[in-house]
Amino acid sequence: MGPLAAAALGALWLAGCATDVGPSPAELKARWEAQNVFPDGYRRDLLAYMHIYLNDPTQVRGAAVSVPVKKQVGPGERYVACVRFNARNVDGRYTGSKEGAAVYVSGKLDRFLEATKELNESGAAIARQLCKDAAYAPFPELEKLTR
Repeated sequence: MGPLAAAALGALWLAGCATDVGPSPAELKARWEAQNVFPDGYRRDLLAYMHIYLNDPTQVRGAAVSVPVKKQVGPGERYVACVRFNARNVDGRYTGSKEGAAVYVSGKLDRFLEATKELNESGAAIARQLCKDAAYAPFPELEKLTR
């Protein structure tokens, strides 16, 4: 096979690859929805995350959490649990009540959006919107964290 024929064959092969446009919108939606699994261990996942996230995870006050419910996040729905807490900073002072939204994918904590003014406003606004109607219940396990 000559160099010209090899180049033509290679061009045809590449052209065949260029027509692959990826998954259809229906396939993408099906994949997204398949990851909506209720997070049975949501409290445990939140405790593990907060233990690392908080500057001082001890003596948290006013801890409350909502049961995860499906909320619109991105192109579809995700399970979201809302958390409210008052933790101490590195100086040992309480910083005031904070709220955050824990987003779950495939039954596991995927990301945490804190609703504070110090953070990116769009992320804080999303967290506030996700948690505006949350039905909170006491979260004593968060108040009992140790170092």
